Amino acid sequence: MSLWTRISRALSALRQGESLSAVFDRLRTPPERTVAFAIAVIALGAKMAKADGQVSRTEVAAFREVFTIPPEEERAAARVFNLARQDVAGFDAYARRIARMFPPGDPVLVDLVEGLFHIAMADGQLHPDEDAFLAEVAAIFGLSPRCLRCLRARFVGDVPHDPYAVLDVAPDAPLDEIRRVYRQQVRDTHPDRMAARGVPAEAIRLAERRLQDVNRAWEEIREGRAA
Repeated sequence: MSLWTRISRALSALRQGESLSAVFDRLRTPPERTVAFAIAVIALGAKMAKADGQVSRTEVAAFREVFTIPPEEERAAARVFNLARQDVAGFDAYARRIARMFPPGDPVLVDLVEGLFHIAMADGQLHPDEDAFLAEVAAIFGLSPRCLRCLRARFVGDVPHDPYAVLDVAPDAPLDEIRRVYRQQVRDTHPDRMAARGVPAEAIRLAERRLQDVNRAWEEIREGRAA
């Protein structure tokens, strides 16, 4: 049974008048954990798109770029997206559900915030309400202020790019220490290791871009120190 078939079944179990957030009470153990993660991610993306008061076509298109959905499963995903937009539960409720699935600051959580930044910037600007949304989600996920500044630099461009922030290390840290942190992040973000930890396959796909950024940050620091 595919993930989206299980999502459709979970949604069909909603009783008249129940909100999307009610579905999580029925998704507590594997393999339902994967279903819960996918629903929470889509819902958080929907809340992000609505943060500035309206959901534009460019934001919906950006959502599809970040969260790849097979064509035959788009109906189920669209239902989750629309239910989330209508849900009275705040975005923080979905963020906390996702946060409970991973350690604070886990690379998967960083990847998700990156995806939310991509959606927020789809129209070329960051609305103050979107900025506040992203900051609160990052705090719930346990991301460091330095990490959040790095994401802003990459997507918004109002702060300088900082490879040290990408790795979440101090600029004056010894190179050996930075190398240790870099190698640990590479190990933590590797698909095989994430799968071994029980991370849902949907989250593993979101980690690919993060791994590229980690590698690039290390090269920038290493070359800069050698100069």
